[in-house]
Amino acid sequence: MDTRFNLFENEFAGRFAKRFAGAGMLVHQSALPKSTQELVSLRASQINGCGHCVDMHVKEAAAAGESAVRLHLVATWRESTVFTEAERAALALAEEGTRLADAHQGVTDETWTQVRKHYDDDQVAALVCLVALINAANRMAVITHQKGGSYEVGMFQAAMN
Repeated sequence: MDTRFNLFENEFAGRFAKRFAGAGMLVHQSALPKSTQELVSLRASQINGCGHCVDMHVKEAAAAGESAVRLHLVATWRESTVFTEAERAALALAEEGTRLADAHQGVTDETWTQVRKHYDDDQVAALVCLVALINAANRMAVITHQKGGSYEVGMFQAAMN
């Protein structure tokens, strides 16, 4: 499949992308740990089949010092020993918040309790916003057939300047 549409070359999409990136920057600057942000973004992107976003978040996380072992095990985090309880709560929220159509209840009370146990109000707000943003980004990239493989660290930030 070829890329259907270049969102960065369209005037309207470019204006939208700058505002979208601004919302993402707010989350990025939050107290939610950066490693958790990348793990959550990677897991949602895996679920949504977004090669472009998986490529970006693996490379950004690795550049920020995330280990290859943890990155390889994100897809199987429940059967892995390398994630903290807080990260596991965030990954559960990412999965349940991404798979809303797969479960009539959305995010379970159990998952919400674990998230609240490990994160303060501002971090919870950032986490919820991050899950919403990465799902929106995944959908835009999948709809337009953006491909994974060519992302370079910092490329998204450079495109938004």
